[in-house]
Amino acid sequence: MIFAVDPQSSQRVALVIQYLGTHYYGWQRQPNHPSVQQTIEEAIAKICGKPTVVHSAGRTDTGVHAAAQVAHFDTPSMIPPHRWAKVLNTYLPDDILICGSSKVPSDWHSRFSATWRRYRYTIYTAAIPNLFVKQFSWHYYHDRLDEQLIHEALQPMLGEQDMAAFQRAGSSRPHSRLELQEAQCWREGDFVHVEVQASGFLYGMIRLLVGQLIDVGCHRLSIEAFTSRWKDKRRIEVKYAAPPQGLCLLAIGYADNPFAEFASCKQTLSLLDNQAISLI
Repeated sequence: MIFAVDPQSSQRVALVIQYLGTHYYGWQRQPNHPSVQQTIEEAIAKICGKPTVVHSAGRTDTGVHAAAQVAHFDTPSMIPPHRWAKVLNTYLPDDILICGSSKVPSDWHSRFSATWRRYRYTIYTAAIPNLFVKQFSWHYYHDRLDEQLIHEALQPMLGEQDMAAFQRAGSSRPHSRLELQEAQCWREGDFVHVEVQASGFLYGMIRLLVGQLIDVGCHRLSIEAFTSRWKDKRRIEVKYAAPPQGLCLLAIGYADNPFAEFASCKQTLSLLDNQAISLI
């Protein structure tokens, strides 16, 4: 069904999106593989009868999840902005959900208007595998992780830093400096969580960072050696990345948040908190 459009006018609509990244090759459209962006753009095209580009606040990698990704698009459709979430959800698969939609000014941009992004990486440490958390966590049980050591190793990273040691090849970013605003690690039973908030993130940064923090938590790498490695930008010594399924984009922050109800990533995940199958 194609809804009515007004060719003489256009409105910018912002979306809050949840998705399970398991079956997608990341957010960004790929030539020969399914992506979250492509799936949403095709749904909008069915509604409007014309191709539409959707711009996101961040590009998650293959297999990475999102609890509150933010994106926007311009459309001549006469559908009220607040109704786009409901309409889009009827065209989307079960592993992508539009949680909210809102009209934003024409100069508002999901990526460039954002002031911070927040990610969480979840590690499942029980010796026995658990099928119900498999797609949301890294099952790491080989060594006992010291979450307090990991937390301490993160603290010198706060503030404006050059994170070149944690950037995968192929990035188009002009520099590797960013502001880390919060960083913490804690344990909840068999789960260890690493959560980082920053002004932006480098390509592959969190997964490379967690790969190093595992060595810290297992006492294979001292905090001093870890800190020296990233401060001196010794990328060659960062040899492996944590797997994608443990990573979730929690929330995006804006000075003028068009979605006040999603301002807190804790609130966004509140329903998951009460389930046995949980990201946290």
